[in-house]
Amino acid sequence: MKNDTNLIPLGMTLIGKQLLYSFAKKHTDSSKWIENWVSDVEGSIWKTPQDIKNKYPSASFLENNTVIFNVKGNHYRLEVKVAYKLTTISVRWIGTHKEYDRRNKE
Repeated sequence: MKNDTNLIPLGMTLIGKQLLYSFAKKHTDSSKWIENWVSDVEGSIWKTPQDIKNKYPSASFLENNTVIFNVKGNHYRLEVKVAYKLTTISVRWIGTHKEYDRRNKE
């Protein structure tokens, strides 16, 4: 959300929330973590990877501003792409740790 008067970001814009909410319906044990993460993202301005690392020390940073979050004690993985200058985060994928490992073998 942006402040119309000054166009100062009030928090990160999160694209792909529906994917997270659909996942949380199937994996109900993740729903509280996802709810808290969405709230945190939308209430934060992350300008650098260090801003994320300060809040989520276990996050992994890959090329092209891709960030992997360990969800619910590493039971699940969340992959996002961060556009720091645009204050935007796009959800790319969420799944079990096993699915993540299988997906990234190739």
